[in-house]
Amino acid sequence: MTRSRLLGLVLATALALTGCGATSGGSDSGKSEITVAGTYPIQNLDPASPAGGGNTGTNLVAQEIFSRLVRPKQDGSVEGDLATDWKSNSTATEWTFNLRSGTKFSHGSALTANDVAASFKRLLDLQSTNAKNFSGYTMTAPSDTQVVLKAPKPDASIPHKLVIFYVVPAKVTGEDPDFFKSPVGSGPFKLQKFDPSGTVDLVPNPNYYGGAPKLDKVTFKTMPELAARMTALRTGEADLIWGIPDDQLPQLQSESNLSVETVQSTAVFTMWFNSGEPALRDAKVRRALWQAVDFPTIIKQLYPQTGTLADSPISPVTLGYVKQEPVKYDPAAAKAALTAAGFDFSKKLRLQFANAEFRPFNQAVVSDLQKIGVQVDPLEKEQAVFTKDLLAMNWDVNFQQLSNPTYDAANTLGRLYTCEAKRNGYCNPSLDKLLAAAVATPDEAERTRLYGEAGKIIWDDAVGMFPMAVKYAYAFNKRLTGFTPDPNGLPDFAKVQVSGS
Repeated sequence: MTRSRLLGLVLATALALTGCGATSGGSDSGKSEITVAGTYPIQNLDPASPAGGGNTGTNLVAQEIFSRLVRPKQDGSVEGDLATDWKSNSTATEWTFNLRSGTKFSHGSALTANDVAASFKRLLDLQSTNAKNFSGYTMTAPSDTQVVLKAPKPDASIPHKLVIFYVVPAKVTGEDPDFFKSPVGSGPFKLQKFDPSGTVDLVPNPNYYGGAPKLDKVTFKTMPELAARMTALRTGEADLIWGIPDDQLPQLQSESNLSVETVQSTAVFTMWFNSGEPALRDAKVRRALWQAVDFPTIIKQLYPQTGTLADSPISPVTLGYVKQEPVKYDPAAAKAALTAAGFDFSKKLRLQFANAEFRPFNQAVVSDLQKIGVQVDPLEKEQAVFTKDLLAMNWDVNFQQLSNPTYDAANTLGRLYTCEAKRNGYCNPSLDKLLAAAVATPDEAERTRLYGEAGKIIWDDAVGMFPMAVKYAYAFNKRLTGFTPDPNGLPDFAKVQVSGS
């Protein structure tokens, strides 16, 4: 073998061993590929489906495949996606959205206003979770580049509500499971492979109006077990995980090849009282139960990095947030108030929750209540059972990590605390009037003031206990650039790259 041929072979071998291009996920292909390990199942790719369309896993993938009229920014404000601009009439009952021209679906056909209007009608027809935000609304397409949304009553929250409305081709009607096995969208990625048991592969959409992403492939893997996600991150099987308990963060923060970031989320630990139950009808009783739990200490012990004592029923990154007066821990005063109200200490309260990760928190709450003689039965339920019992009001105290993908108080305060909602047994006509006025007011400062007043009623009447504002912790390979942690646990990968690729 000549010296030149030998040198060429050595160089070729060296390039092959180094991977030639900073790949991800342990691959030597030279491609820019990443793997995302999430906790939520992705069993359905249809975000409008009544069967799981509102799930976090579905929305995580849907935002990559499909476009929306508008999308949320990191600070909770709204920016255009398919829409370039929008405006309402003076009463906020009619909204006009102008669409960007030249937008195409991933298979190359043009996306027009007719596709947007048809997708909205489909959303309503399917009566999915998000459809409840648009009861009685209509959308028309006066031209190929404009849609008009009409509401039956003033609604200034419409742009925020639309951040979870996705556009599909107009020909798609009904649930159409065959279409969603290989869906066509106009988002930054398109589907390569979908395995409902837990894996989704996405590749760039060359027709994306914002330019095809730099990543060659994004793989989403469902890994509900924390140990599996942690191992996958350390071994390089996964490049990004989140939903990490505080006690695991120091170890990840010590590893030189990983970045760990926390972001204030839209989620608040919310523990509703069933005000329809005789034992919990009195606001003084509900307030006393709240006062009996040492939430500052529980948070410090369990969530030192990802939890802060809540001071509102909604998160600080939600439009309508106004700080309320903290409820001080005072078990002696709590027991005295319960006794004065004639509370039956022999009756057991049923505290329901789902997901094992919340078990220590709820056990701590039960322990504190027992210290003043309040008996509580903690009921950890499977998600389906939990949801069924939640809607049936088959509980006394209901724990949820309640997030808000719209970043607008209309989606939480306005949707869950009205007399009509019947979600927690609480009904206050004065609160209803405030919430109606808030959603009808186009001025954001005035909306915030009104929601602050509504939040004070909910807070002072102790419709529930609101212990903790949640931060989400993300851990990812340092080779990822352009990644931004998302306040809703729905990170976007359109601008993510692998350094050196």
